[in-house]
Amino acid sequence: MHDGSDPLLEPVAENPRRPKGIYMLPNMITLAALFGGFYAIVMAMNGRFDLATVGIFAAMVLDSLDGRVARMTNTQSAFGEQMDSLSDMVSFGAAPALVAYVWVLRDIGRWGWIAAFVYCACAALRLARFNVNTGVVDKRYFQGLPSPAAAALVSGFIWLANELELVKADLVWAMFAITLYSGLTMVTNVPFYSFKDLSLKRSVPFAAIVLVALGIAVINIHPPTVLFGLFVLYGLSGYAMYFWRKAKGRPTSVISTSTDEPDERGLHE
Repeated sequence: MHDGSDPLLEPVAENPRRPKGIYMLPNMITLAALFGGFYAIVMAMNGRFDLATVGIFAAMVLDSLDGRVARMTNTQSAFGEQMDSLSDMVSFGAAPALVAYVWVLRDIGRWGWIAAFVYCACAALRLARFNVNTGVVDKRYFQGLPSPAAAALVSGFIWLANELELVKADLVWAMFAITLYSGLTMVTNVPFYSFKDLSLKRSVPFAAIVLVALGIAVINIHPPTVLFGLFVLYGLSGYAMYFWRKAKGRPTSVISTSTDEPDERGLHE
């Protein structure tokens, strides 16, 4: 029997809203990475290039942790993603460019700051492209050299030169070339392996642990030389993969799906 009440007039129970806030743990790690980039700039201004490179490498380590920590603790957020991008721009875009410029690029006048600006601008373009292409890029590969690896090439060269006490005046054009190469490679479509398909939760053969121990031992022989050498190999690996795929007739693009956005057409060729 109808009780006469109109269901359209009855108040609708509101869904409980999820409280808005900022997750502390992953964002604290991101802020620490941001501090590493800022610290590098300040140390370069004070002539402490050894500490400046340490700041950039520390930011690299922290940058590799914040996303993993957020996923492990289920604290991912849009705020965290934007914060991570802004931190990367400072630590792997502005900081390496400014450290390289103060270290030796300023000695060649306008060519020096042009190289530093090209690197910085390419880092910004690479990060922006990464943000908009997240849904269409094959997760196994990066589209262009990732900005932390580019920063490692620039700062690693400075670290190695300082450790070997090389004459800075003799390294001006080498620094110029590395800065331009790192910057321009960030905005190419060359595929670089991302290592994202490697899971730390899977069981591995005992030999794999032995290889890790040997790798740590090799790095400790002379960290600046070994680490810079590894990043040089990684910085060249994308082009090797690109030409290998081209020679085999395989697709060289890392775009895994198409997009219907009109502004994106022609960007993934």
